[in-house]
Amino acid sequence: MVIVAGHITVEPGRRPAYLAGCEQVVQLARRAPGCLDFAITADLLDADRVNIYERWETQSAVEAFRASGPDDDQQTSILAGVVEEYDVSGSRTLMG
Repeated sequence: MVIVAGHITVEPGRRPAYLAGCEQVVQLARRAPGCLDFAITADLLDADRVNIYERWETQSAVEAFRASGPDDDQQTSILAGVVEEYDVSGSRTLMG
């Protein structure tokens, strides 16, 4: 399993527009082969922070989808960020 997680910071006041522009990406990702979960969400405390979370069955599934990154308008709104990819060898269910 592969987890991609982190956050980005967008231009002040641009977060609603940025998230609206991500809606189609989230829909496509969730339908992509090998996608277990995919979310791009507003942070509860920081008005300019966007949290990124993806969970994939395999590295090849991530790579097959990765070409559909942010479009130019979205990319110019990103001021900074830290997003990392993790290879996971196991998991424990905490709920559900």
